[in-house]
Amino acid sequence: MKVLVTGGAGFIGSHVCDEFLGAGHEVIALDDLSSGKRENLDPRVRLAVHDIRSREAAELIKSEKPQVVCHLAAQMDVRRSVEDPSFDADVNIRGMLNLLEASRVSGVKKVIFSSTGGAIYGEQDVFPAPESHATRPVSPYGASKAAGELYLGYYRAQYGLPYVALRYANVYGPRQNPHGEAGVVAIFCQRLLSGQGCTIYGEGKQTRDFVFGPDVARANRLAFEKDYVGAINIGTGVETDINRLYSLLAEAAGSSAPAAHAPGKPGEQLRSCIDNSLAKKVLGWEPGADLREGARRTLAYFRQKLASPERAHG
Repeated sequence: MKVLVTGGAGFIGSHVCDEFLGAGHEVIALDDLSSGKRENLDPRVRLAVHDIRSREAAELIKSEKPQVVCHLAAQMDVRRSVEDPSFDADVNIRGMLNLLEASRVSGVKKVIFSSTGGAIYGEQDVFPAPESHATRPVSPYGASKAAGELYLGYYRAQYGLPYVALRYANVYGPRQNPHGEAGVVAIFCQRLLSGQGCTIYGEGKQTRDFVFGPDVARANRLAFEKDYVGAINIGTGVETDINRLYSLLAEAAGSSAPAAHAPGKPGEQLRSCIDNSLAKKVLGWEPGADLREGARRTLAYFRQKLASPERAHG
């Protein structure tokens, strides 16, 4: 079958492309390359360089008529969403509607949406949070992802367009961007391997549910193969604080240097962890790599990249 992956040249999207290629599907990546990179893609993936808000992106869906659209392209910086909520909504809501309208008229069989388990629940009442937990995001980014799920529900009810909204925990792994606000694992890996110091904001006791990128990609394929409609958490169900994360990465990197601490970031979520019971039940999915193994594989990627920058696919 033909699969279109928006944001396909990005960190998670390129792993999704690899997963569908490995299953024998034809894959097209739609990416404006604002953060994605051509070198992330297997040469067998066709790349179309368009903004998801554009007429060209909609025409691509209409002309290619993919059976499934995996929608990963997004404005994903929580801080930028706070500073410029209009831009966040323009990309994450208007861009998604552009794709959904094209998918509706083109006969797309299923839309697989990359939502968020880290931001959609807000400060959690229970740990880990199930899909039935109240959605009360505290950032425009989380609000735009919640809106995306509501629009998917509308298109399902009005037009019969099946969808799965995969609510990701904190995804990390090879190809993650080590520069910028997102991606603490990638940032630590890059700095540890370069002999630079790492900074932990606050006491380092804030927790996250870290899930390995290739495991997330496998969830996308399973969501395509299984007959299920609705939201599904994709995480490990394990809370790890940032101090523990740093210790694991430093150990894997062979570094004994302690991390520095800086004042905590205002408004940072204290705890985040999501329940993956539904994913196990309806998709047959569970994490393949624990954090120690994932950290080792991620460090190996960054070590190779530092040694041979042109060999980025991994």
